Amino acid sequence: MLLISSKDNPNVKNAVKLKKSARYRRQSGSFIAEGLRVCVDAMLSGAQIETLFVTAKALEKHGDKIQRLADHSAKCFTLTPEVFELVSDTETPQGVLCVIKTLDKTLQFGKIENGGKYLALDNVQDPSNLGTILRSAEAFGVSGLILSSDCCDIYSPKVVRGSMGAVFRLPFMICNSIKEFIEENPQLDSYAAVVDSSADKITEISFCGSCVAVIGNEGNGIKEETLKACSHRFTIPMAGNAESLNASVAASIIIWEMIK
Repeated sequence: MLLISSKDNPNVKNAVKLKKSARYRRQSGSFIAEGLRVCVDAMLSGAQIETLFVTAKALEKHGDKIQRLADHSAKCFTLTPEVFELVSDTETPQGVLCVIKTLDKTLQFGKIENGGKYLALDNVQDPSNLGTILRSAEAFGVSGLILSSDCCDIYSPKVVRGSMGAVFRLPFMICNSIKEFIEENPQLDSYAAVVDSSADKITEISFCGSCVAVIGNEGNGIKEETLKACSHRFTIPMAGNAESLNASVAASIIIWEMIK
């Protein structure tokens, strides 16, 4: 592999911009995935790896796996530790990072599954929450994830890393609004998660048939227009003085109740 020791190398500059800018990720149609496991997951899922960056230390430690990644990559480079830190988004880099072509999930949502269980996110903003939600959704067998266009970027390095590879495997789509998605898919029973003691308790809902459960913004909850579009409202009963649950915790509880 060609060694890069300059921070001014165009491949390095491109990776740094992909790390920092959601707008640049959208414009370029690429994103980064960091860490050996996540990069291998990307490869096994059939993602198109445009560039592979590794350090000499990582190559020495994980030679066989990195060689497999190299065989699936259009370009491969060895970076000095100092240069790798520029492209890395972690405090303790493993020394393996890929630039990957944006995933085309459109065909996976060509038809809503009969009996499918879907999760919709309405303006969820925390990348850590989104990554955890992706991971839980895949683990419990959710049929697909729908994100409003104002959610945080699903291709953020923190989301990709936090999803532990689920972003490569779980069907998802990004729509203009969850309200619009619900109106365009009347065959789905729609359930809005709210903090309201008068709403139905989640333990009393069967989630039969095809349905979608909606989770809202961490601070403001579900938009009013989305609430009006939903057929049902439910709440997660809580003891103690907590006003609400973290979005990813709430999502895991909702997913479990939907799928069980």
